[in-house]
Formats: sequence, structure tokens, C-alpha cells
Amino acid sequence: MQKIELGNITIEVEQKDIKNIHLSVYPPDGNVKIAAPDRMDLDTIRVFAINKLKWIKKQQETFRNQEREAPREYLSKESHFFQGKRYLLKIIEQDTKPKVVLTHSKIELYIRPNTSTEKRKEIIEEWYREQMKNTIPKMIEKWEQKIGVKTNEFGIKKMRTKWGTCNTGAKRIWLNLELAKKPLECLEYIIVHELVHLLERTHNEIFIKYMNDFMPKWRFYRDELNRLPFRHTEWKY
Repeated sequence: MQKIELGNITIEVEQKDIKNIHLSVYPPDGNVKIAAPDRMDLDTIRVFAINKLKWIKKQQETFRNQEREAPREYLSKESHFFQGKRYLLKIIEQDTKPKVVLTHSKIELYIRPNTSTEKRKEIIEEWYREQMKNTIPKMIEKWEQKIGVKTNEFGIKKMRTKWGTCNTGAKRIWLNLELAKKPLECLEYIIVHELVHLLERTHNEIFIKYMNDFMPKWRFYRDELNRLPFRHTEWKY
């Protein structure tokens, strides 16, 4: 992959079979990437990046100032989030199969004595995954009807730089596991975003018009999602 250096900013450049050039700045560290058409020479891409330098720096500053979640130790009274609400973790040790129970103010984690921190994390993450699997199908069905598209399948996984992706050829969307912690409207926004890619692959004016038509408040949900605390950088979005 080619790179462009602009002062202390490194921009990764990927050239592929697309019509337009696209610039992205990713949380939490403000990494910059450009996707450009195969036919475009590097000097033209550099000029494009220079013209966007002010915007790039603004996005990076926003990410630098954004609140970070502290590393999790999976101990009682530790804060955890689910669907945008803060819960206190309650560890309950008993010699039975592990499980997670959600109450009004707590996430109760039932585990065997001497369960490791890594295993506690694994149990919680699997619970998050199951909650998303219960929520997502109805959202997808609702928006498939509104948008007029049809997916073949969806999946949930940890992603380093994105909230979601869409394979337009396979008609498959992937959603970031971290969305389980965010408000439901943020999850719904990402689902709409990925479904709209089945109508328009790139983030061009046509894509934006579709988003405006189907979800007029999408920018509000996007900004709300980006304002929420990032997870401690054990791995990156």
C-alpha cells in the first residue's frame, strides 16, 4: 500500500476499481486513508489530500479529545454499557454453567469460582453477541422494506476501524460487536447505512441523498455515535 506524508500526518493510499476518490479518518487514533481510482496518479491524490488537510486535522483533534473507556477488569461494581445505558457489573460465583442476567441497574455475571478475567470477558462478549442477534433481524427486515433491498445474511464481529461493512456482491453486512453497548438508534443508523450500500456502493452524493430520504436524522445519530466514549485501545475500531 502506498503512503503520502504531509508533515506529521501519514496517509495510506489504496487504489482500486472505483470512480471517485474517498478520504476517511478513523477513530480512535485518527488514522487517515484514501481510496482512489486505479487511473489516478499519486501527485493528484497528494493535491487532493493537501486541500483536505484542514478537515483531516479537525477530525483528528476531535478523536484525540474524545473520552476513552477505562480498561475492564470484570469485577463487581465496574461500569459496563448495554444499548446506551450504564450498568454495574455484579459477579456471582457458583458451581454451575456461566450465564449473564440483566436487571434494572446491573449486569449479573454468574461464573464458577476462579474464573479468569479473559474468560469473564469472553462470557460477557458472547452475551452481547446474542443480544445483538435477537435485535438485528427485525431492524434489517424493517429497513429492507423501506429501502427496497434484500440482504442474504448478516454477521457480528470485532472490527478495527469500522462500525459496519457491506459486501454488495454477496449482499452480506457485518456489524461491529461494540454496537451492543451503544444506543439502539445508533445500531439502527449503521444498519441503514450498510443497507443503502446495496443501492449505491460509494459515499457519493447519490448515497447521501438516499440517507437523507430514508433517515433524515442520520447525521445526528452518526455524531451521537462518534461522541460516545471509545473503548480502551486494547483493539481499535
